[in-house]
Amino acid sequence: METGVLGEFDRPEAMLHAIRELKRRGYRRVEAFTPYPVKGLEEALGLPRSNLNRMVLPFAILGVVGGYFVQWFCNAFDYPLNVGGRPLNSAPAFIPITFEMGVLSASIFGVLIGFYLTRLPRLYLPLFDAPGFERVTLDRFLVGLDDTDPSFSSVQAERDLLALGARRVVVARRREEP
Repeated sequence: METGVLGEFDRPEAMLHAIRELKRRGYRRVEAFTPYPVKGLEEALGLPRSNLNRMVLPFAILGVVGGYFVQWFCNAFDYPLNVGGRPLNSAPAFIPITFEMGVLSASIFGVLIGFYLTRLPRLYLPLFDAPGFERVTLDRFLVGLDDTDPSFSSVQAERDLLALGARRVVVARRREEP
């Protein structure tokens, strides 16, 4: 959500009730901003389970294969040293580095894919200029209705949020460039 209407609530229970009611009234692009995780918020917003783990798995497997391949190439193919009659391709000795390469590549690509999916870093959003938005990090709960929602009407959204118990309603717009 970049622009739209924000409703401010004092308690998480009131915010959850408002979200459920707004969803029931036909709003599809509803967002919540809270100072801490609220139990039941994901279900109320209808958020699906993240696909990040499925996206990261191929990179983890690639890291495992790459880690094993580098060890095999160095020890058994490129510079083989026969020490005490031990095998050149010793899989048990390769396990720690193979595991760590899988974890390292999964974590690096997990962060990069997470940034891509959430469009981070975004240094500015019009929401940041909305009066009272800074309180969301302290003690306020905000419900945002996106203006790209097909059933969005600014006047109706303000009425709906006030009727559902919002302390105040703020319209977030892009600032005008001089």
